[in-house]
Amino acid sequence: AYNSPLSEYAALGFEYGYSVTAPEALILWEAQFGDFINGAQIIVDQFIVSGRSKWGQTSRLTLLLPHGYEGNGPEHSSARLERFLQLGAQDNIRIANATTAAQFFHLLRRQALDATARPLVVMTPKGLLRLRQATSTLGELADGAFRPVLGDSSVEPESVRRLVLTSGKVYYDIAGHEARESASSVAIARVELLYPFPVDEVRDLVAAYPSLQEIVWAQEEPQNMGAWRSIRHRLEEAASVAAQAERVKFVGRPWRASPSEGYPTLHQREQDRIVREALGVG
Repeated sequence: AYNSPLSEYAALGFEYGYSVTAPEALILWEAQFGDFINGAQIIVDQFIVSGRSKWGQTSRLTLLLPHGYEGNGPEHSSARLERFLQLGAQDNIRIANATTAAQFFHLLRRQALDATARPLVVMTPKGLLRLRQATSTLGELADGAFRPVLGDSSVEPESVRRLVLTSGKVYYDIAGHEARESASSVAIARVELLYPFPVDEVRDLVAAYPSLQEIVWAQEEPQNMGAWRSIRHRLEEAASVAAQAERVKFVGRPWRASPSEGYPTLHQREQDRIVREALGVG
């Protein structure tokens, strides 16, 4: 008996080659933890994101990378979303963070059927696999399509003074927090497609709240990580239609060298702070 080498570099290289030679197939590569993509960064940089620009070569290769702050420590919390967003240019890839079963299904279905083949990177929080609120009905799975932005149907648009924009699993932390009930003038919306950024959809969402005074971008990741630094200018462009709102405010972890805390207690404390600050409650 012997141990075979664990090499994400080799595995992802194989899957990329397969996806290029079999363009009619939808090839998915799922990492056990999102940060395992670190071992395959060469394939990402040299082939997946730049192959179309260098050689006119692209594919439908889809990366499923668990990403979400669930108290697992700095090694198993981040799929380094910021790296992929930094590499997104010239319509070379697609980056998404679907938060419901129907959204995930329609995203993959679109990836398989879209006439324009591009690699897709999906942030896939492990916690959503067993979260009841993330489930979908048969009708939602059978009908409809992938929606780049999901609004908040739980509040009346005229009553909204603060709009929280977020993406991924942290949405459920905010929407399900005990303080949510007291924040009746807050709407919580999800940006499900991060690149290409859906500026028009976010602009339409902002315009739907006539009394809006504050716009917040909330994320779990530190300020120098996650989506914020790559999409801030897009958010502010979309938010410009809100006459009374000032510039988009950031809520999340402060700048850090390491993605997250190493102790569950500190993690919970920081998550609670982020949620309360996003909702604007003490």
